[in-house]
Amino acid sequence: MGRGAVVPPGRRAGAHAGREGESPLRLLFAGTPEPAVPSLEALLASDHDVVAVLTRPDARAGRGRGLSRSPVAERADAAGIPVLQPRSPREPEFQEQLAALAVDCAPVVAYGALIPQAVLGVPTHGWVNLHFSLLPAWRGAAPVQHAVMAGDEITGAATFRLEAGLDTGPVFGTVTEPIGPRDTAGDLLERLSVSGAQLLVATLDGIAAGALEPQPQPAEGISLAPKVEPADARVDWALPAHVVDRRIRGVTPAPGAWTTWRGDRLRLGPVIPAPDGPALEPGELLVGSGEVHAGTGKGTVRLGEVQPAGKRMIPATDWARGARPAPGEKVGE
Repeated sequence: MGRGAVVPPGRRAGAHAGREGESPLRLLFAGTPEPAVPSLEALLASDHDVVAVLTRPDARAGRGRGLSRSPVAERADAAGIPVLQPRSPREPEFQEQLAALAVDCAPVVAYGALIPQAVLGVPTHGWVNLHFSLLPAWRGAAPVQHAVMAGDEITGAATFRLEAGLDTGPVFGTVTEPIGPRDTAGDLLERLSVSGAQLLVATLDGIAAGALEPQPQPAEGISLAPKVEPADARVDWALPAHVVDRRIRGVTPAPGAWTTWRGDRLRLGPVIPAPDGPALEPGELLVGSGEVHAGTGKGTVRLGEVQPAGKRMIPATDWARGARPAPGEKVGE
C-alpha cells in the first residue's frame, strides 16, 4: 500500500471503475474550509456535475469583524454554482431544496455540521464523506492533529458512506500518507487534502460505474479525535521532549501551541528536540550560542519561533535578547 495509492476495498468482482459505461453523477458538494477546496476543484474537473454547494453560513472574521464567505463558497461563486447556506441542515427549507435538486450523491469534506438522519437517504447513493484518517482510527473532528500528536508514522484518508454514528459508516476506499518527523498538522493536512481529493473522485467514479460496494469498518483499532480547543494546546513542560515536540506540531497552525511568560501568553512555533542539550528543569530557559533551550520532563528542546502577546512571530533568539531570561527562569509558570 504505497503513498498516494487508492485502495478501494469494496470493488465488485469483474467490475471496472472508469470512463467506459459510466454515467456522470449529479452532485451536491458539502464543505467549508480551505482543505475542502481541492476536492471541489477535482470534482469540477471531473465528468460529474456539481449542481450545488452546501457550506456553512458567512461568519464574522478579521479585525473589522466583517462577514466572510467560506473558502468553499468563494470557489463555488467563482464557478457560478448555486450555494446553499442553511443555519442547519435540519431546516425544512434546506430539505426541500435538497429534494428538488434530485442529486445522485452528496460528497462531504469538512462541512462542519451534522447531517441529520432525515436527509441521509435523499441522494440515490447517499452522502459520501472524505475523512482524513484511516478509519476506524481517529474518528472525529481533528484526525490529522491527533495523528501527529500521537506520534503516528502513517495516516491517510478514507471515503465512507455517512450514517447516524460518528464516522462509523462503511468504507469505499483509502489512501495512505506517511507522517514526516517534522510535519505539522498543517503540512500533513495540505497533502491529504490533495491526495484525498483524488480518492474522492475515484470513489465517485466507482459508484457511478457500479464497481464499488462499501465494506464495514473493523471492530478493532478504533480511536477518537475530538476537536482540539485552545486550552488543549497549552504546553505541558513536564512531558518528555519528544512528546512536547509532536504535541506542538500537532496543534500547528491551529489552534496554536502556547505557554506563559511572566504572566502573559507566549505562542510557540514548532520546537526541535535536542538530545545533547543542557540539563534543565521543566520549562527552564537557557540562552546561548545563538539558541534558546527549554527543559522538559525528560530532555530539552530548542525553541524555533515565538509570538509574544500582541506581537508577530519572531525567532526565539530575537525574543530572548529583549526578554532577557534570568538564570533558572521558566516558561509556563
